[in-house]
Amino acid sequence: MAHTYEELANRTIEQLREIAQGLDHEAVKGFTQMNKEHLLPAICKALGLDARVHHHVVGLDKSGIKAQIKKLKEQRAKALEAGDGKQLRTVLRQIHHLKRRIRAATV
Repeated sequence: MAHTYEELANRTIEQLREIAQGLDHEAVKGFTQMNKEHLLPAICKALGLDARVHHHVVGLDKSGIKAQIKKLKEQRAKALEAGDGKQLRTVLRQIHHLKRRIRAATV
């Protein structure tokens, strides 16, 4: 049976130990002594799964917004060099708002 990280993360420690018992891999040696925080990445390593949570952004051009943030960070550096506090505040607020848009769209 193929597993996914999300499916494994929703399982109990007993269920994870049952899965680990069926695996013959160095990463899950001593699985009976592991807690869920350590067992989950070990099982993912043994199964060859990516052990990171992936967030999906819905209804937003994330790469475009990140490009805007990158340009704004360049403007921020110039404002810091020039000592322009007003421009710095403006740029920082724009960066903040763009990051909040990304976070709000993350599912």
